[in-house]
Amino acid sequence: MPELPEVETIARGLNQRVGGDVIESVWLGSKPEPLKSSPQEIVATLESTRIATVRRVGKHIVFDLEVNGVPGGRHAKKKMTAGGGARTTQPSGQWIVHLGMTGRVLVCKPEDEVEKHTHAIVKLASGRELRFVDPRRFGRLSVAHGFEAAGSEPLQVELERFVRLFRGRKTPIKSALLNQKLLSGVGNIYADESLFRARIRPRRRAASLSRKDLRRLYLAVREVLTEAIELGGSSVSDYVDADGEEGFFQLQHRVYGREGEPCLVCKTAIKRVVIAGRSSHYCPKCQK
Repeated sequence: MPELPEVETIARGLNQRVGGDVIESVWLGSKPEPLKSSPQEIVATLESTRIATVRRVGKHIVFDLEVNGVPGGRHAKKKMTAGGGARTTQPSGQWIVHLGMTGRVLVCKPEDEVEKHTHAIVKLASGRELRFVDPRRFGRLSVAHGFEAAGSEPLQVELERFVRLFRGRKTPIKSALLNQKLLSGVGNIYADESLFRARIRPRRRAASLSRKDLRRLYLAVREVLTEAIELGGSSVSDYVDADGEEGFFQLQHRVYGREGEPCLVCKTAIKRVVIAGRSSHYCPKCQK
């Protein structure tokens, strides 16, 4: 499943390519699983709106939409045109895309072949199309107003807040890192890599960690996520960005997916354990 760096990379790419474009029409497939909102709600919210921005919230891609030319109301915003006059825009809603395991948002030409497992086609005024493709149908499409993630943003949360989130919890620290109600966006890959850099074993209970331990983990999470974003995420399955390009952070993995291979620091074999149904990779010598 794409995690924070992958979703951030995709959202930035989509914002560059379709930000400012206008949605003319929406087609939705017949499969009910991808639709978290009703088809009627999705079509009504998206059609005839302008894509103001595309951004990441947790593991979700959020399309902020606005209606042009709507008379000013309490939610309306006035923007200056090139000629110095004011045009009125009004927030219309948000299109929320969760990629699930295999979901992709593609920018296509109308003549491009429509892939099997395409569940949505959004026609744009520029002549292009946004297509949501998801073979396993774990992804979700919905609409909202004022969408927020359940947990704290890992790259924005302050140290004191981070410490309070985990202090006293009896669950393994790996499980706590994956709890999206605590931190939104951290998944299996980046939890393993962060714990390695912080020198903390994934099975250690969060309550056993000192403030010093949690500070190391806080810094490690931010460092790992920032590096991964800079390298376009990790392509360990079928992940590609908005341009169809693979990421490169998988080349920097120090423990994830390296079971039995020597630790890059101490040469001890990397171990794999299962914690709450999720694989966890760690170095038994470097991590305590």
